[in-house]
Amino acid sequence: MPVRIVLIHATSVAIDPILDVFEREWPAAETVNILDDSLSVDLEAAGSLTPVIGGRIVSLAEYGRDIGAAAILFTCSAFGSAIDAAKAAVAIPVLKPNEAMFEDALAAGNRLGLLATFGPSVTSMEAEFYELARRQSSSARLETLLVPEARSALDQGDGKSHNRLLAAAAPRLAECNAIMLAHFSTSPALPDVRRAVGCEVMTSPHSAVAKLKKILS
Repeated sequence: MPVRIVLIHATSVAIDPILDVFEREWPAAETVNILDDSLSVDLEAAGSLTPVIGGRIVSLAEYGRDIGAAAILFTCSAFGSAIDAAKAAVAIPVLKPNEAMFEDALAAGNRLGLLATFGPSVTSMEAEFYELARRQSSSARLETLLVPEARSALDQGDGKSHNRLLAAAAPRLAECNAIMLAHFSTSPALPDVRRAVGCEVMTSPHSAVAKLKKILS
């Protein structure tokens, strides 16, 4: 029986990037997609993570467990504390979208860049990064660059403009030891961003799949 990995999405633009990485890096895994695209809409309308939205995140994790997941990966980076609650609620591995990438970045150096497109996720991502750095006794600093026009292009189906806009912004972070593409939806820009800078560039899907494969091997 293949290992079943349940992927929980709050936006449809995250689905193809993570499936592409699984197909290349771990094709033997069985991926199951759960999408509730009202989560991102409701979070943006609320302005912050509410108890009701948090409860929905936990319920989705419980559903993933109940359908036989060996592990669960959330792909939206705006629900950090709710995913912590989900981790406590189910007795299987649950990964936040960016935790594996943050671990990889902290191993790369102390000056790190975060290239983001979705503003409501930035605060929780920065808090998660610095909490992990604190636990590792790291003095790493994070420089975040928000490029919302790239997300707008992607939402309109213009992936080429999305990638081009991120690559154009990336040199502003070129002095960092590594640049992280903040969201699953930004990972298709990896080749363009790599061409635009000389430092290492990381994505959440690549780091997450590698970590899941290691955990479950």
